[in-house]
Amino acid sequence: MLTELHEAATPTCEAQHCERPLGEPALVFETEAGRREAHECACGAVTVTVVKAESSR
Repeated sequence: MLTELHEAATPTCEAQHCERPLGEPALVFETEAGRREAHECACGAVTVTVVKAESSR
């Protein structure tokens, strides 16, 4: 369920006073523990999202 929610959610910038929607990640890193995505915003901030692997839950 969390994976589906993550796929449906649009990440937003975490910088103070920004909250712009973020597009495709600039960097994706996957391990047995899950997936990490780094999104770069037009404001210059980087937001990292983390999704645990199904087997880690």
